[in-house]
Amino acid sequence: MSDSRTHTASRTIIASQRAIFRAFLDPEAVASWRPPKGMSAKVFAFDPRPDGIYKMAFIYPETEHGRGKSTADADIFEGRFVELIPDELIVEEVQFESDNPAFAGTMTITTALLPVTGGTKVSIMAENVPPGISAADHRAGMESTLKNLANFIE
Repeated sequence: MSDSRTHTASRTIIASQRAIFRAFLDPEAVASWRPPKGMSAKVFAFDPRPDGIYKMAFIYPETEHGRGKSTADADIFEGRFVELIPDELIVEEVQFESDNPAFAGTMTITTALLPVTGGTKVSIMAENVPPGISAADHRAGMESTLKNLANFIE
């Protein structure tokens, strides 16, 4: 799917499904690999179980001050783990904290882990992406996140 509100990215990572799945459930790990290149993360809450919630911020570097969706320098968002199938699937619902209606709504992010020769194919599909997030920027961010995950775990 690639309509304007559905964005996808994937990458084969040289690691087991189990190792990758565990990296999604550890708040310290998530803070280190999930923010796109150049950004950092702060985790405020993290409860990795079905219906568990999390809250975090991606913080922009000083050179990009003013780009944040929630504050001048941060994208703050809350998420809920909708479904967790160990070593296979993670489904999250995410909402940004923002006064700008272009970033309103609940985005669903589905991450599938598929065994392939030499590792695991990690596929991310974001659905109902807020219209304020361009497809090009979001794909670049997701690809950066997948590269960070590979660097973290390989």
